[in-house]
Amino acid sequence: MLNLNNKLIVVEGAIGVGKTSLVLQLSDQFNAKCNLEVVEENPFLVKFYSDIERYAFQTQIFFLLSRYRQQIELAQMDLFHQLIFSDYLFAKDRIFAHLNLSGSELSMYEKLYNIMSKNIPKPDLIVYLQASTELLMKRIALRDRPFERKMSYEYMMRLNSTYEDFFSAQDNYKGIKLIKINTNHLDFVGKKEDFKYIISKIFNEGE
Repeated sequence: MLNLNNKLIVVEGAIGVGKTSLVLQLSDQFNAKCNLEVVEENPFLVKFYSDIERYAFQTQIFFLLSRYRQQIELAQMDLFHQLIFSDYLFAKDRIFAHLNLSGSELSMYEKLYNIMSKNIPKPDLIVYLQASTELLMKRIALRDRPFERKMSYEYMMRLNSTYEDFFSAQDNYKGIKLIKINTNHLDFVGKKEDFKYIISKIFNEGE
């Protein structure tokens, strides 16, 4: 059984690492609620991966507002009496913003983010899934989402590096327990022993 002191557990990592798949499995395993990010509803995504510079701001603001709405709903749940798994950390929005925005657009974004982030529930535990850029690209190709087909290797390499930098700085998750799991040689969807390994990591290191 997971540490019951951890009521809100977030699974994070770069695109294609398996966040949603793991959250769904964990929620089922522990009869918990899950909070899943809504990605497909963003109307700018297809255009974004075709022309990142032109559509970055619209894409980012849509995600910021969507994630904020979800997190406010999450904050209204009874976090003291139920276990919740989420497939994203609100701060991921800022990770992508700093990767894709610059100048006045980034400045405007920061002002909005700083106002919104004050009302966001703080997770008890973050599970950071790591994978090589090569493996991420392979997984993205296998799931074949239309809006991800033009995603470049260079962009994913930058994103993966940005995630590593974010979770290497403790100030970014101050007061929150962090567990890092390298998934390069894991198949937690297809192999029960790999899924059990992740559960054991969460249980043993999440205390």
